[in-house]
Amino acid sequence: MYVDVRSDWLSYVDEVPRALVTANAVASLESLEQSPRHHHQKAQLLFTVRGVINCEVEDAVWIVPPQCAVWIPGGVPHTVFGSGEVECISLFIEPPATPELPNACCTITVSSLLRHLLMRANELPELYDVDGPDGRIVSVIFDELAAAPVEDLRLPIPGDVRLKKLTDLLIAAPADHATVAEWASRIALSERSLNRMLAEQVGMSFGRWRRQLHVVLALRRLSAGQTVQAVAMDLGYESASSFVTMFRKMVGKPPSRYLMERLDLPLLSGPA
Repeated sequence: MYVDVRSDWLSYVDEVPRALVTANAVASLESLEQSPRHHHQKAQLLFTVRGVINCEVEDAVWIVPPQCAVWIPGGVPHTVFGSGEVECISLFIEPPATPELPNACCTITVSSLLRHLLMRANELPELYDVDGPDGRIVSVIFDELAAAPVEDLRLPIPGDVRLKKLTDLLIAAPADHATVAEWASRIALSERSLNRMLAEQVGMSFGRWRRQLHVVLALRRLSAGQTVQAVAMDLGYESASSFVTMFRKMVGKPPSRYLMERLDLPLLSGPA
């Protein structure tokens, strides 16, 4: 099951004469199945209550851990799928011109206030009174979205077919300790060419790009219930402490604290 992306539903959402349209929350699912690639005129906000949502656009994968949301601008082709037991809220938004909302896909941190507003928005009638209390709630949501901090939880996907192959190889064997030169030879490139192409296409060195991939894979596995020790071993780190050090440098917090801040919150469907 996934948030409905049938063409007739998307057309309907775009035609609803309101700045905010809600889709039913996806609750207590073992996984969120991958949706077909699609787009809509309205922007979409997917808020993860539980589990991890992954949003793929043409040049990147956005990871959305619990208590974060992904902002997908209108008209951007994308596909969405989940990791682990997923619970989310989906809002389709046609914001007014005043709020400084993102003009590109991004992951944002959801504050306690914004979280409660999004849950309240999920209960709004389809044709809510724009000039009444519901309309004021929508206006506050736009203000909070404009002020929400953006998190760097993106894995850039290069366009070159050889680099896409490298991405697949790294995902399939994240613990492989091959050198940059060895990875380059596996896709018929020199080390120099590989570094140059990565800099041009993803704006990162090989080392940083691979660490970003490890953060994405780690968040998926940790949110599914794996321990820090198990994830560290799966990703090829010599110890849990070396993995924690990498995660803290990339994200700003150790993994346990990062997830605890997001998981120690009430769920839509009640306590687990």
